[in-house]
Amino acid sequence: MNGFLQSIFRTYFPAYSRKRKLPASRHRAAYLITHCRSAVLGGHVQGCVEGHVTQVRYNSCRHRLCAQCAGLARERWLEAERNRLLPCAHHHIIFTIPHEFITLWRYNRAHLTQVLFDCVSATLKQLLGDPRYLGAEPGILLALHTWSRSLALHPHIHALVTDGGLHNGMWVSPRRSHFLPARVTMMLFRGKFLARIRHDLDSGILALPPDQAIQPLLHLLNKLGRKKWNVQVCPRYAHGEGVVRYLARYVRGGPLKPAQMVSVDAKNVVFRYRRHSADNEASTAQIMHLNVETFLDRYLEHTPEPRQHQVRRYGLLAPGRALALAQARELLKPLSVEPTPTINAQTPMTWQTYLERLCPGTKPGICPQCGQPLKFFGRLTHAPPTMYPGH
Repeated sequence: MNGFLQSIFRTYFPAYSRKRKLPASRHRAAYLITHCRSAVLGGHVQGCVEGHVTQVRYNSCRHRLCAQCAGLARERWLEAERNRLLPCAHHHIIFTIPHEFITLWRYNRAHLTQVLFDCVSATLKQLLGDPRYLGAEPGILLALHTWSRSLALHPHIHALVTDGGLHNGMWVSPRRSHFLPARVTMMLFRGKFLARIRHDLDSGILALPPDQAIQPLLHLLNKLGRKKWNVQVCPRYAHGEGVVRYLARYVRGGPLKPAQMVSVDAKNVVFRYRRHSADNEASTAQIMHLNVETFLDRYLEHTPEPRQHQVRRYGLLAPGRALALAQARELLKPLSVEPTPTINAQTPMTWQTYLERLCPGTKPGICPQCGQPLKFFGRLTHAPPTMYPGH
């Protein structure tokens, strides 16, 4: 099933792309997914020095939307984040913008991505810097997701926040058992986001859709200022690993996993998904039927914007705060019942280790006859196109 998505792009994308004008980032995504682990992307030759076996390994495309080669990258990310976590309880908060912003988002993806990160981080910093809630600097990890379970555009941010923070060399615990009040968090985030949209409209930074006039949009902003936005403050977790593991599924591999695929023909792509509900455990699997063009529209709409990070860190987890993070880790050692993980960023997980975890008992990179490590014999080069077909 790993090649299911690849076969869809290989068969239907050429005709699909001729009917519409797509940005280069989507052509690149489709090109890489189509040719992942094929001779087009090059590879290398390895074999046994005794001549028992010779293998050709083609390169993975490493694109974030490719479900076929995402496993190793996802495990490496998860391993690094697990080691970076502080040994304390964590909170999971989800910030979602109303559906009325979807059209504006489509015309201002890169800018509104930055606005969303700015408003979420500013909301958390302001509230957690307030002594009524915490009055300290926490560790904050933000991850952008843009899809719903049915692949529709649904921009939202998942926030992983430490249950406490550093202040004047001391570890400070939250003042309240429920951490942040959901209503206050929602209202502050809503106010910051709407204020930023108004400012950017007045400054001419935002591009309006062709059929959108500015006055109706301003009226819409007034209406949204009275609407309850979807900001979910989840119960406290004893540790952050569960949330990080949940986020890892979305960091690499795109919105659809191979196990969800059911069938595809010239008319429809069929896949499984679960509807959002108050009780996710009770929700049953649904079957989605999308025609091929609609499927490719939805899938490629989640192509990350070039040169924009989809995962960002603030507070104690921010770049340049390594000393503060180490200090917080030392302060939390006496309070932790679990051993503090050792950060080993210099030796990420190898593909051999990943395959051994995936298929216990196998010995990748080892000659099956003599047991010696396979040696590198040479590269298979390739020349990537200077312009992707159809662009």
